[in-house]
Amino acid sequence: MTHIEKGVGLRTAPRDFLRDLNIDNLSAGLVAGIFGLSAGIIHISAGTAAGLDSHFLLIWVVSYLLINGLFGLVVPAYYRLPLPMANSIPGALLFAAVIPVVGLEAALGATLIAGAISLVAGLAGVMGIVMKLIPMPIVMGMVAGILLKFGLNMVAPLESAMLPAAIMILAFFISARLLRRVPPLIVAMLAGIAYMAYSGVDFSGVAFSVTFPEFIVPEFTLQAFLAYGLPLALILVGMETPAGVGLVKGMGYKAVPANAITTVGGIGTMISAFFNLHSTCIAAPATGICASPEAGDHDKRWVAAVITGAVFMLGAPFYGFMVSLIQAMPGYFIAIIAGLALVRVITSAMQVTFSGKHEMGGIFAFLIATSGLQILGIGASFWALVLGVFVSLLFETRDFGFGTARLVTGKVSLSKKAG
Repeated sequence: MTHIEKGVGLRTAPRDFLRDLNIDNLSAGLVAGIFGLSAGIIHISAGTAAGLDSHFLLIWVVSYLLINGLFGLVVPAYYRLPLPMANSIPGALLFAAVIPVVGLEAALGATLIAGAISLVAGLAGVMGIVMKLIPMPIVMGMVAGILLKFGLNMVAPLESAMLPAAIMILAFFISARLLRRVPPLIVAMLAGIAYMAYSGVDFSGVAFSVTFPEFIVPEFTLQAFLAYGLPLALILVGMETPAGVGLVKGMGYKAVPANAITTVGGIGTMISAFFNLHSTCIAAPATGICASPEAGDHDKRWVAAVITGAVFMLGAPFYGFMVSLIQAMPGYFIAIIAGLALVRVITSAMQVTFSGKHEMGGIFAFLIATSGLQILGIGASFWALVLGVFVSLLFETRDFGFGTARLVTGKVSLSKKAG
């Protein structure tokens, strides 16, 4: 346990939450929470494409929101940092694809092993080594590539829904310039809602329902572990934690508990395996929203992450209702809100990527993450880090400082001998 970073603690968290709560972190937390709710559509789409049962898809997403919402309340409150928790989207796509091949119970058994590997990695303190081997410009290149699609999805409605898109985007920037006390995200959301009310969006198909997670006993097979468990462990340790930690550091936070995040993710993933869920980890896109300047004062942005967790937990049992509500909304609404929330994060990520060192590795990580390619069933985010580091090792070896470290060590030993 010596490798687990210590936090502020939970004893005064409720009092500090009320003290630090303001309109900025409240609006950012709500946006991140709504974004997380809408991300469940990705699970449903991937599962439907794989031919999975609709009831399973619903309890899969409900478990995702309830379990990760619980961890999303505790982790940011304990560390007083914007560390919202969710699950791995690349892992979700892999999970949906492997279930028809190995079976649900075997896939969950592989999930349990992947969680154990993540837990051991965090407890052993290896994340410091992982973070050193994956330089920040390469991590942020991957992050910028992942988030770029949210920026593109924000401006795409200008072609098909020009009027509402222009209204929401202009409302954001005009309010940011003129209404200093009102978060521009809230103004943009209100502008979008007002347009939907004016244009008569049909919500008659919205149906109310309540669903809870269901317990299941995992099974263990070598095939499932090799096809899914091992890649998932690599994604959790080698991609999700570095991406989340990189985002938080990119927003100016120096001490980010990488080992604790990995450990908590391992514990959450092991618990998830018993409730039809594939993983728990830091939520990179939601982290970008909660840690961004849109969330207000630097030392109060942790409140946004706690609010995100609360939105997850409150929305989980009613996710069937949430899905019908989201589907009734025009597609541009959430796309524009998410894009506006992440614009400054994308800018910051690109600045770090091209800050001087590891530029070649950073641009390759950016391009690979943007491409969406899949190799061996593993998504672009993972390969962006692997190939970005590989390219940087080939062409920018000096940027890693390996030779410098040996030179400094040699000088220190020589000075000791001279003394």
